[in-house]
Amino acid sequence: MPQLRTLAAQVGVGRACAALGVPRSSYYRFLKPKVTSRTRVTRATPPRALTADEQATVRDVLNSERFVDATPRTIYHRLLEEGRVLCHWRTMYRLLQADDASRERRAIRRQRTYVKPELLATAPNQVWSWDITLLRGPRPGVWYRLYVVLDIFSRKVVGWLVAEHEAAELAEQFLADACLREGIAPKQLTVHADRGPAMIAQTVAETLSEFEVACSHSRPSVSNDNPFSEAQFKTMKYGPRYPDRFASLDDAERWVASFVTWYNTEHHHSGIGFLTPEQHHRGEGSAITAQRQVALDAAYAAHPERFVRGRPMAPRIPTAAWINPPTATIGSSAAPASSPNPPGGQGSQPPPRPLDAQAGSVILPGNTGE
Repeated sequence: MPQLRTLAAQVGVGRACAALGVPRSSYYRFLKPKVTSRTRVTRATPPRALTADEQATVRDVLNSERFVDATPRTIYHRLLEEGRVLCHWRTMYRLLQADDASRERRAIRRQRTYVKPELLATAPNQVWSWDITLLRGPRPGVWYRLYVVLDIFSRKVVGWLVAEHEAAELAEQFLADACLREGIAPKQLTVHADRGPAMIAQTVAETLSEFEVACSHSRPSVSNDNPFSEAQFKTMKYGPRYPDRFASLDDAERWVASFVTWYNTEHHHSGIGFLTPEQHHRGEGSAITAQRQVALDAAYAAHPERFVRGRPMAPRIPTAAWINPPTATIGSSAAPASSPNPPGGQGSQPPPRPLDAQAGSVILPGNTGE
């Protein structure tokens, strides 16, 4: 900057800054450095302020047994009725605030503070996300409920259910079947959901506690605390095969079954290095990426001039997935990696399909992607 200042005096600020590649704003900021500390000036006491004795009198009145539970505005007007004016009611408030004696005393409902969920998964079956979406029925006013739970690390749909209504009992069975099918070990899994009636039901929490599965919920009115389920629903409903309406509950079940099979075994997901969720869930990503790299290297060796940016690389596979970036480092907050296919999990036989006696619908156990 001293050299710039010397040059600016000879050729002007604009030319000097252009010659040295320094923004003019930086030069002007150098000329007027920011004041790091300010000298606090003691404010003089206003001539109309209460004296120390008057303040003591006001405090005695405010803290007296007669006015201990009254507001300053009430005290002020009651004293007016008696012909007394000690000070303005706002001054009373300032004195109480200076003594840390002013607060809300009414028994009103306090707004609960919700903690932002921070969930990290470095392997399959560590964090699941589930939600419910509506499917149009055969006529206006008829809706079916689609329950879907997916693994946020592999994006695999590990369980689903189509029913005529939303109920905590169906959510219990739906999640219990998914845990049994995947062979979830105690304290291995965290299940995340929003705050719908079925999600926060006590019976659902009790069912998950039997499997020693932790529960997590989105914050109220926060739309991005459950992104994986919302993204999966968008993939389903914005696809070209999604029908405008479903003729019946059985029709909806058949369509969802075919979609889940396609999604798990054929859909190459951009968020997991263009693997299918089934491949990523089984831990086959490294072998597939190596195979892709061999093909790319062969193409590069045959025609290097066609790759203007150098050697092409296969898409990288993410090593972690999370709901809200964890505040701690991934290495320190990651849970121990679990086996992609625990015993009795992927290859286990699905449980029988129980009948929902209340609605007459069939509770489907989900699709294993086989």
